[in-house]
Parts: sequence; structure tokens; C-alpha cells
Amino acid sequence: MKRRTKILISMVVLPITMIFAQNSLKPGASRFMIRGYGHSGLESSGDDLSFVGGSFNPIFLFQQSERLIFESELEVSVEDEGTEVGLEYANISYVLNKRAILRLGKFLLPFGTFTERLHPAWINRLSSVPLGLGHHDPVGPTVDFGVEVRGAIPLGTARLNYSTYLVNGPALNDGELDSSLAGTLTYDNINDNNRNKAVGGRIAVLPFSDASLEIGLSGQFAKVGDEDSEYKDVSARFLAVDLAYIRSLPALSSVIDVRAQFNTQSVDDVDYSALNGQTFTNQSKAYYGQLSLRPAYVSNSLLKQLEFVGRYSNLAMAEGAPWESTKDQIAVGINYWLDWRSVLKFSYQRSNAEEQGEGGDEDHGGGKSDAFFIHWAIGF
Repeated sequence: MKRRTKILISMVVLPITMIFAQNSLKPGASRFMIRGYGHSGLESSGDDLSFVGGSFNPIFLFQQSERLIFESELEVSVEDEGTEVGLEYANISYVLNKRAILRLGKFLLPFGTFTERLHPAWINRLSSVPLGLGHHDPVGPTVDFGVEVRGAIPLGTARLNYSTYLVNGPALNDGELDSSLAGTLTYDNINDNNRNKAVGGRIAVLPFSDASLEIGLSGQFAKVGDEDSEYKDVSARFLAVDLAYIRSLPALSSVIDVRAQFNTQSVDDVDYSALNGQTFTNQSKAYYGQLSLRPAYVSNSLLKQLEFVGRYSNLAMAEGAPWESTKDQIAVGINYWLDWRSVLKFSYQRSNAEEQGEGGDEDHGGGKSDAFFIHWAIGF
């Protein structure tokens, strides 16, 4: 009888103990999500005609609570040497209040809007990026390590977006290892080359109640020279203006999307030892304008899935520098949207490089070049 009683007690107590144990180990209101994008296709440029693997960019999102969020993006791409994996960004965000969010880590900088909002393959309306706004030839910062506060403030029917940040900032290349690169800036400054931190931010106004128009102004200032070098007091200044206008056009049964951005960077004039006293004005600029039209409201099932896009971009690197280059580019395309996040892009672009210094890369070679792309991109 006693044995039977012990068994009955254990059958009741054990499940209750397990329930309390599970509740004590249960995490908060956490959520985990994987999103991202990828693309692949066919590219033709000069004598080259190749299928390309494109890239796979998984984005990891973890919400620890209503206020605490972690996000990270990896880029997995196929290069000549094999598969490369890179960390695009990884940061923690904390919601301070309904007007401000604190962010810490590696993040895409709100310098203009293209890098932060438009560069993913399924969002970018063309298969290439505007001159001077990519990772290979940037005029202005794109990503960095630091801390940021951002948010939005209502202004009646209008709205004001803001961001201010403190980051490592770029580093000045003094040309000691390669004189042809003297005066260039290195943006992947994982370990800061000096004790100074770059300060920057963006402010933008959306004047209409439907948020169809946004006009933004961005800036950044930093000392870029190495701490214990003769260039320790050299500074760099960056400025960007951006515009976005998205509107339905009932007369054309279409949606129009206008994007534009203008970037400038200016570095203090310096007599670089590696150039034997050669000097130049270290100022560069890049800009682009883009227009797309999608007849989304027509009755024809094929035509409503198409989008027509055109873009002009220009890049002018410091005149008189060993890496001087001037280039402009026209790109046009037709996109077929399989659904709202999957698109086939057919695009053609013509680039014209007028000048090139001895330190310019092959993409800045003189003369004209043509390229044709067929890309499939998907967001997930």
C-alpha cells in the first residue's frame, strides 16, 4: 500500500516540478527570423561572357524583447579564388522611446540612402550600382563600427527623420607601401588608426502626409591620419544630398519612382613624402539620378508586371592625384516582376572613362565600354 501511495505521489509531483522548471527556464518575448536575398545571372562585358553565381546574403534578426533587437547580414559570394564570406553588418538596437533608437556595432551608415536602403539586389532596380556608391570606389563612407541614435519626429502632417553617429572613421593612405595610392581613404577601419572618432549624421524631411517625397542631407567629419605620424592632423569632410519621390500617376495607370544622390569628399591638402613633393587638391564627387516607371494599374497582365528604368551616374576622383579618374555611365533596363520580391532584370549600360591616373584600377580604364546583364534576384 505504501509503495502504491509513493508511486501516485511521484506521478503528481513530478509533472508539477517539470512545469515549474520549464517556466523558470523559459526566455522572454524573444523572436528569431531569417531573411535575406540572392541573385545570379548572365553578364557580358567586352570579350567576356559569363554566367555568374552572384551572391547569397542571409540576414539574421533576433528580438530579445520589445526593446532589444539584434541584426546581422552575411555576404557569401563566389570569387576567382573560391567562395568568400564577409560580414556586412552586425549590431544591437535598443528602443529608447518612440522617437529614438540606440544602435551599437557594425552598421550601414546613413550617408545618403543608396547604401543603407537600396543596394540589395532585389531592391536595386538595375544590375549594377551607381558610380562612386559601391564598395570598390566609394566617395563617402558606407559602413563602419560605432554607435548611433536615430528616429523620427512628426511635424504636423509632415515628418522629420534623423540620425547621428560616432564611428571609427576612415584611414588615410600615406602611400608608403604604394605611392600611387597616396591620399586615398580606407573605409574598412576595423581597428581605429587614431584616437579620434568620426562624427556624422543625416537629417531628412518628408513634407507630404503620404510620405511620397523625402529630401535628406548627410555629413561626416573625421581626422584620418595615423596617430603617431606626420599626417595625424589631416582631416576629411563628407557631404551628401539625397532625394526620393514615389507617386502614383493615374493618367498613366503607373507608379513613378525617382531617386537621386550627390556625394562629395574633401581631404586636407598634404605634401606626401611618397610622391616627392607632388601636391594635388584631394576632392572627389559622385552622383546619380534614376527614374523608373511601372504600369502597375493597367489591365494587361503582362504589361503590369514590367518596369522600365534609366539611370545616369558620374564619378570624378581627385584631379592631379595618381589615382585620378573621371567616368560617367548611362544604364537602362526592363524588369519583369514575378511577384513583389522576385524580379528578372534585363539591363544595358555604357561607361565612358575620360581620364585615369597611374593608381586607377582597371574599372577606371580610359575609353568607352559596354555591358549587358540578365539577372534574377529574389528577396526572402
